[in-house]
Amino acid sequence: MEQIKVYDAEYKFMDIVWENSPVKSSRLVELAQEKLGWKKSTTYTVIRRLSDRGIIENKDTVVYALVEREQVLRAESVEHIDKFYDGSLKLFFTTFLKKEKLTADEICELKRIIEECEAEE
Repeated sequence: MEQIKVYDAEYKFMDIVWENSPVKSSRLVELAQEKLGWKKSTTYTVIRRLSDRGIIENKDTVVYALVEREQVLRAESVEHIDKFYDGSLKLFFTTFLKKEKLTADEICELKRIIEECEAEE
């Protein structure tokens, strides 16, 4: 798959798919009505669009997620950093950390993640 793009409303729908996959499309209609207030036609339109883009598969009325939540989050993060921070992770983190106060536990966790990344190189 080249580029993963899931729009806001689709992401909310994908939350339902990820939580229930594999799931019958008729059940997705019920869940989308309950959680998103969608009509049946809206749900089937979104299923078709996501299927056309290779995000989900609708086979024999059963819907399967073809991409994981983490893949979508990673793609969206990269797009955001490219768009607003000229692709600079350093600028992104600097901007974020100047605004947010991290706990000691969060700082330790970030250090651990950075160390893991360094070890992978």
